[in-house]
Amino acid sequence: MKWWRRWYFLWGGDSVGAAILFYTRLSWPRSWPVNFDRIARWITLIGLLLSLILLAVGQGLQWLGMDKLLQSAMVVSLWLALTGGLHLDGVADAADGLAVTNPNKRLAVMQDSQTGAYGVMAIAVVLLLKTMALASLNSKGLASWALVMALGWGRWGQLLAIALYPYLKADGKGAMHKRNLKLGHDLLLGTAIMVGGGTALGIILGITPWLMGVGTGAAAVIAWRVGRWFAQQFGGHTGDTYGAVVEWSEVLILLSLSLI
Repeated sequence: MKWWRRWYFLWGGDSVGAAILFYTRLSWPRSWPVNFDRIARWITLIGLLLSLILLAVGQGLQWLGMDKLLQSAMVVSLWLALTGGLHLDGVADAADGLAVTNPNKRLAVMQDSQTGAYGVMAIAVVLLLKTMALASLNSKGLASWALVMALGWGRWGQLLAIALYPYLKADGKGAMHKRNLKLGHDLLLGTAIMVGGGTALGIILGITPWLMGVGTGAAAVIAWRVGRWFAQQFGGHTGDTYGAVVEWSEVLILLSLSLI
């Protein structure tokens, strides 16, 4: 049994398990040790895992003959359920903060447990745009690959935001990510996972090389720019804005690919 535990820790199984438990509502064997210290490095892997689940469900719904718009709504609903609204909560809090004209009061507003009108509207817009963008993708292969790009590169945007910008609170869930991130190693690992995984799935789904190149580049630029925009508005990031980066990056990536 000792050899198994050595192998498990050698490839980072303890932090992968912790990442699954933290970022999703999926389970992990209770007897397997977990370590939450450096889970951010696996966030793009989590994106790929979630996209594979959604692709399988979408394929099943299509096989059952479900209408495309309803199918998209079901996929987005499962998308929300698998993450437990972890990042969507950040969309609401960030929107409420941005509604305040005085930048010095934004963090205080975001800490309020009550969701304001702007937060509710932001959640509705995100879910609506995701549903409609998926439904508008005519090619089944492109729709599937768009999911992979959105979930993977959207989370890469969060990883980049953790790496590049200051964290604005002394504590909180996001502080753990910033404190434990090994900039060069973890950012390189997350990028390699997304580039390699996205390319492999693109080949499997029959996406042409030029489209993979353009789509990957566009997704990366969108994710970087969204993180930068939030950093400019708040002077840095919090756990809430990390979540907002993921959600708005996903939306914009889906919208951009729907134009192809």
